[in-house]
Amino acid sequence: MENETRLDELKGDRPENIDASRCDLHTHTQASDGMQPPEENVRLAKEKGLIAVAITDHDTVAGVKEALKAGEKYGITVVPGVEISTRAGGKDIHVLGYYIDPANELFLSRLEGLRETRALRNEAILSKLRGLGIEITLEAVVAGIGRELKPDESIGRPHIADELVRLGAATDMRDAFNKYLAEGAAAYVSPPRITPEDACYWIIEAGGSPVLAHPGLYGDDQLVRGIMERGAFKGIEVYHSDHEPADSERYLTMAEEYSLIITGGSDFHGARQGVVFHGDIGSVTVSVEALEQLKKVAGMLRQN
Repeated sequence: MENETRLDELKGDRPENIDASRCDLHTHTQASDGMQPPEENVRLAKEKGLIAVAITDHDTVAGVKEALKAGEKYGITVVPGVEISTRAGGKDIHVLGYYIDPANELFLSRLEGLRETRALRNEAILSKLRGLGIEITLEAVVAGIGRELKPDESIGRPHIADELVRLGAATDMRDAFNKYLAEGAAAYVSPPRITPEDACYWIIEAGGSPVLAHPGLYGDDQLVRGIMERGAFKGIEVYHSDHEPADSERYLTMAEEYSLIITGGSDFHGARQGVVFHGDIGSVTVSVEALEQLKKVAGMLRQN
């Protein structure tokens, strides 16, 4: 596949030099571990002057329907998406899917299986925390959310982090992750997961375009290259709130090398303890051309 957007055009698409046709292609809602209902993400995106926003919750598309309706209300394009949890090279790897069919029954069944794995992981994390002398329960974590969970929604590590802060075991979410929840921390648990290659094919079979999420967070570009060579990726998230400029430059080069669509997004989750985790909506964007490429590829894949 030819990379139809020139790299020098997208190099200028950073927060300090953005045009009027901005797209934030990575946001989370209450359907997974975000703080806001899907409509609020869309409203904020419109308020920030974005032309489009993607809803990419972890292992669920439960927020997509509400977001699409809000897109009509606010006059903004909403991209149906997902972020799938996978495992490769001893690391958690996330795969974004864009323009997937949120009603595809096989895809929904597969996502349900991933959420069941997530639930088992959560129980294992809580067990480890109790072993460290922290009196934490799943019931308390759920109660801390302040609302009843919908059937396709799930608990994530940020929810557990919130409870650790409430218990005084951490000062804020970052501290909770550093002490207990991040990879290598005291209560970290990584259950068996599907491979990034599997996630690519799941997304393609659901009519979408698979993209490797935030490669800079994995700290291993050789692993990233191996994942790219084994999988059926159509894009790579060059721009992300946690990427340094040098990271983005490396992944721009990688995108060119592997003929990948260049994407980016804030990874917005909302504010916890008054701090926006990762980045605010619209703080990291790409141009509308990237969105058009993702949609075009998804359409081509659906025809095959």
